[in-house]
Amino acid sequence: MATLKPKKTKIEDTVVGAYQKVEDTVVGTYQKIENAVVGTYQKIEDKFVEKFLENDEDQESNI
Repeated sequence: MATLKPKKTKIEDTVVGAYQKVEDTVVGTYQKIENAVVGTYQKIEDKFVEKFLENDEDQESNI
């Protein structure tokens, strides 16, 4: 026996399209926020390393 499924409708296409737009907007916004936070953290980390840490020349010569 054949497998049956409901026919697609215009309403379904409209709802799925609207949902996809909302999802893309939310995900895009999240990615922008995440990139900003990670970028800011990276700047803070770089400044910390620059101010408080230095290369251990003795350790480098042992490698």
